[in-house]
Amino acid sequence: MTNQSTTNGGRGLATAWRIARHPASLIAAAAVLGIVFGLVTGEWAGNLKFIGDLFIRLIQMAIVPLVMASVIVATGSMTGSGMGRLAGRTFAWMIGFSVVAALVGWALAATLQPGVGIDYSGSVDSALQDSATPTSTWQETILGFVSTNIFNAMSTASMLPIIVFSLLFGLALNGYVRATGNRLVLSLLDQLQQIVLGMIRLVMRIAPIGVFCLLAALAGDVGFAVVTTALSYLGSTLLGVVIVSVLFFVVVAARTRLNPWALPAKLAEQTVIAVTTTSSAVTFPTVLKNAVEKVGISQRVASFTLSVGLTMGSYGAVLNYTIVILFLAQAGRVELTPGQIVLGMALAIMLNMGTITVPGGFAVAATFLATSLGLPLEAVGLLIAVDWFTGIFRTFLNVNGDTMVAMLVATGTDEIDRDVYAGRTTVTAEAIDEDALSEKFATADRAD
Repeated sequence: MTNQSTTNGGRGLATAWRIARHPASLIAAAAVLGIVFGLVTGEWAGNLKFIGDLFIRLIQMAIVPLVMASVIVATGSMTGSGMGRLAGRTFAWMIGFSVVAALVGWALAATLQPGVGIDYSGSVDSALQDSATPTSTWQETILGFVSTNIFNAMSTASMLPIIVFSLLFGLALNGYVRATGNRLVLSLLDQLQQIVLGMIRLVMRIAPIGVFCLLAALAGDVGFAVVTTALSYLGSTLLGVVIVSVLFFVVVAARTRLNPWALPAKLAEQTVIAVTTTSSAVTFPTVLKNAVEKVGISQRVASFTLSVGLTMGSYGAVLNYTIVILFLAQAGRVELTPGQIVLGMALAIMLNMGTITVPGGFAVAATFLATSLGLPLEAVGLLIAVDWFTGIFRTFLNVNGDTMVAMLVATGTDEIDRDVYAGRTTVTAEAIDEDALSEKFATADRAD
């Protein structure tokens, strides 16, 4: 009995130690310590700000090559197997719900104004000024999407011209690969992408130090408002997830004519995995299996739609990133024009089409958005500090939203078994190697 208790105690300590060493736990602890340190030392904590700025700059440094390589590889790797009515319905529902999520995020952030409490009104990094310069007409805005010198756009981090160039390059590369079968350039860019992801993982190892210094300086400057602002930001995101989830639920019930009250139980298993791992990739095998065996979606629709959803169906991330844009603007007293808001929402949607896929990549995404729109970066540290919580919200909506989109697509093609959904019959999904799927997506873990 004593040996058993000792063994259980040892396992408990080992589990506690693993949790304590988890990056999210270290960042959370650093955030709390940073806020306390800033509140105690006051303005002196501002002396640590340069360390936090260095951390943000290290992330910024990798954004341009990461986005270019990711967009080119994603576009260059596309095949014709996904074309047709199935692909059309899948993309239409996913993009439609992504737009809805962006609009909900904008409405909530504009109404609740979660970033007002910080009231950071310092100057924007001079390196971002060129990309933040507003244009006077819509024609000039569109012309700004294309750079006459891509290297100049890269040097000033002008992200829209970089994305346009990368999309065109990827399409041309796709045609070249199809015509010649030569994948050398595509393979090289894929390897470049993996190397840059490795760089970001290295930088994220010092995230606790960077977050500590950023929040210490911020708390020393604005005081206890840092805490209330963080809670306001989390509350806005959570409320948005609830609203979009209800919209999903209503649309699915109306279109499929299935009993909506049976759906939560069918999504329970994947929900638990999603919120505990904050990873859509880790949850994917369970989502695919449950879509076929519990919901009754055909194997064909489930395999295609859910696979596409792993990179495109990031409704929670779109919602969250839209709130982040307005949060940073409010924190820096930046008045965004309607055109800039639309542009920001479009960027939030584009971020979730395979361009930012590094584990824990919220820091990359938030910095990308701030860089693209010329917003102050000082408040990003606060967002990183609470990202574990927003990661739970995002992943919950991403994962369950993908299943509901698959239900809508399957209904449109009459490929959902209503007897399976009602529990009157059972089916078995085709052999799904969960370990292989998890390993396949481990290196491309979405920025949930």
